[in-house]
Amino acid sequence: VNSLLISIIQLAFQIIYICLIARVVVSWFNIYSSGEIVQWIYRITDPIIRPIQQILPPMAIGIDFSPLAAIFLLGFIKKALIWAII
Repeated sequence: VNSLLISIIQLAFQIIYICLIARVVVSWFNIYSSGEIVQWIYRITDPIIRPIQQILPPMAIGIDFSPLAAIFLLGFIKKALIWAII
C-alpha cells in the first residue's frame, strides 16, 4: 500500500513539474495563450505560481523566478510527504 501511495505522489508531482516547465516555455515563446492546452497548463499551475508571485514578484526586466521557486518548494513538499509515509 505504501509503495502504491508513494508512486501516486511521485506521478502527481511529476505532472505538476512538467506543467510548470511547459508554462515557462509558453511564456518565453509567447505561444498562442488562448489555446486550450495553454489554458489547461495555466489552470493547473496558477494556484501554485500566484501565491509565490506575491512574495517573489517578476523582475522589471521580465524574469520570473516563481516557477523555479515553485519547483524547489514542491520538491520539499514531495520529500516530506514520502518521508511521512515511510
